[in-house]
Amino acid sequence: MRSDLHFLKGPAGASACEGQDGDCIRCGAICVERFPVLKRLVNGHRLVYLDSAATAQKPEGVIAAQARYYRRHNANVHRGMHTLASEATDLYETCRRRTARFLGVTRPEQVIMTNGATGALNLAAFGLRHTLNPGDEILLTEMEHHANLVPWIKLARQEGLLLRHIPVTDDGRLDLGALPEMLTDRTRIVSLTHASNVLGTINPVAEIAAAAHKRGAVVIVDAAQSVGHMPVDFDALGVDLLAFSAHKVYGPMGLGFLVGTPEILSRLEPVEFGGEMIETVTLDDATWADVPHRFEAGTPNVAAAAAFPAALDLIEEATLERIRTHEIQLTGYALETLSAFDELTIYGPDDPSQRGGLVSFHDAKIHPHDLAQLLDARGVAVRAGHHCAQPLHRRLGVVATARASFGLYNSHDDIDAMADAIRYAREVFA
Repeated sequence: MRSDLHFLKGPAGASACEGQDGDCIRCGAICVERFPVLKRLVNGHRLVYLDSAATAQKPEGVIAAQARYYRRHNANVHRGMHTLASEATDLYETCRRRTARFLGVTRPEQVIMTNGATGALNLAAFGLRHTLNPGDEILLTEMEHHANLVPWIKLARQEGLLLRHIPVTDDGRLDLGALPEMLTDRTRIVSLTHASNVLGTINPVAEIAAAAHKRGAVVIVDAAQSVGHMPVDFDALGVDLLAFSAHKVYGPMGLGFLVGTPEILSRLEPVEFGGEMIETVTLDDATWADVPHRFEAGTPNVAAAAAFPAALDLIEEATLERIRTHEIQLTGYALETLSAFDELTIYGPDDPSQRGGLVSFHDAKIHPHDLAQLLDARGVAVRAGHHCAQPLHRRLGVVATARASFGLYNSHDDIDAMADAIRYAREVFA
């Protein structure tokens, strides 16, 4: 059965919805017309954007909100008594409150604003540095994005730590049978992805967090591929810190979040220093401001913060439940469609309900980079490469994969267009 978000797009971006009486979100609430870039042509073809795992497209409301900030409210935050400064501060703090509510977080001060998920994960790693001693263990997984690998590699080198990794099974899941052995009395931190950006695998974070906490470990989750695509409740996950980026949640680039429990945030140390994050400064000493401001040194990306609530408005209008159902159905259709090609390997779980909205694959007939270029010639945008997950690709036995990833603006027709473009690419390489 096709998703109730199914949407037909004409050759020049015109639209016609299959839903009736507003049953389809695209009949009213969420229409492709809200995403200006999707109206353009690429190489003479309608744009089929299948790279939302890298960055989601922006709805008109987000674009307008960011422009409105610069047109009407541009000022620095927390440091001025004039009208514009007050308005900018209100917009900035509204973003914090809205984000907290979106994730089910009780206190807005549990939300730290950063320059992205990478910045948030670096803050988590190096902010906990003072709690670690030589010989302590950090438990990661083989499916991590580099943003949740490289900071720990750097920290391990500097502090004499041992890195351990939960292995990935042949069907693209974490080998949880190895978890009891890998959690030891020296495990201080467990950091893992909520949903793999290559395999799509949704990991049982709450289960892993519970086991880690029994060992006294701090649990950090990279939620860059889950927030905005499925319901994510911070308290229900039972983790200590959670990182994600606004730009993958239909919001602006240059804004991310680190969400934490009050207890762990009280232990976290700042890693950037300067204006805004201090309480008092003398010529030879300084004290830090309260949480969260001690972690937000310098001028933040106020324009992005002013625009992000518009992205949350759109998601709440659509509802995460319907978005999740839509992505499951699109993923299932993509798995079915791609499996019809001979000599094409698909990675990750077979069950679309156990995956995020993406599919990575390797065509034995065409290198992923060549495939992506030929798909682009037909207006189809997919990702090609190691997707900032080189160790995982070594585990899979390939240098690179092609990846199609979905958003609420995608339809079954987009997957059909990708399949047609793959057939075209194979004809070119025949």
